[in-house]
Amino acid sequence: MMITIRRSALVFAAVSAFIAGPMMAGLALADNKHVAEAVEHAKEAAAHGKQGHADALVKHAEGALHHAEAAGVKNPHLDEGIKHLKEAVEHGKAGHADVATQHAEGAVTHLSEVK
Repeated sequence: MMITIRRSALVFAAVSAFIAGPMMAGLALADNKHVAEAVEHAKEAAAHGKQGHADALVKHAEGALHHAEAAGVKNPHLDEGIKHLKEAVEHGKAGHADVATQHAEGAVTHLSEVK
């Protein structure tokens, strides 16, 4: 009887591991998806900034900021990327496309390092 209970517990633990493992990996993928979206928006922001389009830069930098903040990952590169995005938005709204572009590029550099 004891062997049956132990075997049942072992089977339960194994099945739980097979179910919980992919679920936890899915959560990590969801976070990485936000980071990937943030990188793409930051790249678009930098590209528009290089063309002198401060308004389009702001739009994409705000999108990148939204995704970066939603990532929910504790990472110093993410924190630095968010700081750069906030600066990009601020300078872009002031019409300083060149400075905003530098911050958008800084955001791309840091966000690309988030694992």
